[in-house]
Amino acid sequence: MVKCPPKKEGGMSQKDIIVLSQKELRRLKIIQEVINKHITQRKASELLGLSQRQIIRIVKRVRLEGDKGVIHKSRGKPSKRKMPDIIKNRVINLYKKKYPDFGPTLASEKLLELNKINLSRETLRKWLIEKGFWLRKRKSRKHRYWRQRCECFGQMVQLDGSHHKWLEERGPELVLMTYVDDATNKVFARFYDYEGTLPAMDSFKRYIEKYGIPQSIYVDKHTTYRSTKKQSIEEQLENKQPQSQFERALNELDVNVIHANSPQAKGRVERILRTFQDRLIKEMRLRNINTKEQANKFLEEYLAKFNERFSIEPSNPTNLHRPISKDIDLDKILSIRTKRALRNDLTVRHNKKLYQILDMPEGARTKYVFVEERLNGKLYINYNGFTLKYKLIDTKPLKPKSPYKPRKTYIPPPDHPWRKFKLPGSLNFEEKEELEVCAL
Repeated sequence: MVKCPPKKEGGMSQKDIIVLSQKELRRLKIIQEVINKHITQRKASELLGLSQRQIIRIVKRVRLEGDKGVIHKSRGKPSKRKMPDIIKNRVINLYKKKYPDFGPTLASEKLLELNKINLSRETLRKWLIEKGFWLRKRKSRKHRYWRQRCECFGQMVQLDGSHHKWLEERGPELVLMTYVDDATNKVFARFYDYEGTLPAMDSFKRYIEKYGIPQSIYVDKHTTYRSTKKQSIEEQLENKQPQSQFERALNELDVNVIHANSPQAKGRVERILRTFQDRLIKEMRLRNINTKEQANKFLEEYLAKFNERFSIEPSNPTNLHRPISKDIDLDKILSIRTKRALRNDLTVRHNKKLYQILDMPEGARTKYVFVEERLNGKLYINYNGFTLKYKLIDTKPLKPKSPYKPRKTYIPPPDHPWRKFKLPGSLNFEEKEELEVCAL
């Protein structure tokens, strides 16, 4: 801003001071040239980027009012779109009481949804910064190469589990198993008590029942998704790597498992989880959700709206999810399958329990059977493609008592010749005891 000097004639008053910006000074110079007929109005409109009719209005005002005619008439006046102070105070009070840890974007959405106050996020951000309730700093991040999205829906799905206090202090700590399609950003998620093989299989079964079997899945190197065992001799001979139960199940479904070397490699699911840790927690707090069952029920409704709002169209409209064929037994594939030894009395030990096989085929010569733990909690024992009947042995048979009594250790009496026997140049038993007592 530049202050034009007052006229020297007469006394100096505040009314004689005109405050102009650099833009207005440039405009004033050109308008004066138009008034002095040094340039045309058309040339002035080209120089100032204004219409010729606007140049005519400004010239008219400068002739009537002088240099202050170039000043905009709305300067110093409050905007007609300014929010009243009553609404501003109400919004600030609501933020302090109900949304103290909400970001400006989420808070503006909740104010419209719950309190019927239509306020832009930038206006709210400005108010919160003025009151000292919000301060956001950008953190420097390591440069990483950008990977282009997959083209088709179902071409690759990113999976991750997030351990967090999703219910805050109202309930137990849960794990959110989250699936994000790389091409469309569509999200599928479900809460579980822990991140393990059974939750991973159960969530994947629910995913493929809704969308179909994807081509590949992108996971980290958690022990649930990647085995830490060393190669056995058979695996070394066959040049195979040991597989986790989850990898084995997906391999049977012909789903390619890709392991990420860093969290940033599967950044889409990481960013979604960071968003959920901010937004989803607060949504469940407003609804007073405090159990896993309530959280999963609300999650179905929440994800439908979330996907409708934030999912994008893929570059290729082809859906690469495969339908589940009728000859696939998902319950059998998505189970924990363990190889167990079959004893001579046709019993199998598993998880510190003993099971008796009841219908082993005649002539079957095998040393091993496979025990399957299904998602529904049932246990199956299979041999060569057949499901065997069994029963749990509740009481372990007692071992028969031996007819022979254990032999007692013979301790010679003090006057035994062995105690008094002495080799030349050595100590007998009694002399050794005396030396030990003296040493103590």
